[in-house]
Amino acid sequence: MADQKPQLAHFAAHMKAIPGSHSAAQVGALCFRHTEIGQIEVLLITTRETRRWTIPKGWPIKGLKPHEVAEREAWEEAGIKGKAKKKPYGYYTYLKRLADSRTIPAVVEVHALEVKEACDIFPEFGQRVLIWLPPAEAALQVPEPELKGLLAAFDERSLIHDHIVPIGP
Repeated sequence: MADQKPQLAHFAAHMKAIPGSHSAAQVGALCFRHTEIGQIEVLLITTRETRRWTIPKGWPIKGLKPHEVAEREAWEEAGIKGKAKKKPYGYYTYLKRLADSRTIPAVVEVHALEVKEACDIFPEFGQRVLIWLPPAEAALQVPEPELKGLLAAFDERSLIHDHIVPIGP
């Protein structure tokens, strides 16, 4: 299946051509685990500033591949250790609020990460709330429409061939 990105993702690639415009690229981790009865749960965390629900994500890191950044963000923001898929699961866009209160469009490359261990103490412990939910319930908690779509469509079977979930028209 072709690598499909949301509409803003295509637009963001050309933002530098527009004078005075900026965009951001980030990497996220869609952390998932199996319950004792074999169901899948995904992890949501709150943002530090607005306390809205999201997934662990952050800026690209020089010297690390995107799936390695996803693993690092999962650890730093939620205490999750696991292995992220090398191929992106999908993409979503949102408006990123910067420290100076400006907002810019951000495109998040999402990597599915199977949880091997969840630690009680981690770098951002106490700064975020964590919750595990079935994917469909998690989709109801996040504000970004494309992230809702990624979560609602999440099914471990879709990862068998490193499938990317189609988004948009």
